[in-house]
Amino acid sequence: MCWSATADLTAGICVGAIGVACVACVRRVRDLPLAALPLLLGAHQIVESVVWDSGGGAGPATLAWAVIALPLLALWVPLAVLATSPPGTRRRLAVPLASGVATSAALSYYLATRTVMADIRGHTIGYSVHLPQPEIVVAGYLLATVGALLLAGDRTVRLLGVLVAVGAVLCVLIWRLEFISTWCAFAALASVLMLGWVRRRTRTPGPAA
Repeated sequence: MCWSATADLTAGICVGAIGVACVACVRRVRDLPLAALPLLLGAHQIVESVVWDSGGGAGPATLAWAVIALPLLALWVPLAVLATSPPGTRRRLAVPLASGVATSAALSYYLATRTVMADIRGHTIGYSVHLPQPEIVVAGYLLATVGALLLAGDRTVRLLGVLVAVGAVLCVLIWRLEFISTWCAFAALASVLMLGWVRRRTRTPGPAA
């Protein structure tokens, strides 16, 4: 992903279709936020295709991309994992959730007060927000997102966390300057696991709420 507007648009449509299927299969209300994650990530890839077509810069598509990628996902993922986890495993999610709340609040403030720039670099897009102490913000972000997945009570969700963690490491090593963009694309691809998770959950007896 992230190699061109066409690639992002195609990926967004495919991942979004998986998200629609996931949401349609949900039988427990508490599973809905996590099941909707591929739908959100698919929409995110489609937004990036608009960033490509806009030539990067600081337009509305760039800001929309950053809002989804940064504060929204930092809060969405730990809350979604918490909602679907059994009571006995929720306490260990307190740290990723707290990190998500703090990171999302900080990123929301930065996006509201600073200009987000998208720079097309060959076949990738680099995004810059000029964050103070970016290493701390990235660490908090990964703790909230990857950490929540790895600490989930469900084996498939933990596997998703492993795949996303591996993807994050690869993106740092290979596409360091475009880490955020390429990592989010990898996360969108990994979300195909969610369809199997949702289908398995529909075959497991349990309350609808």
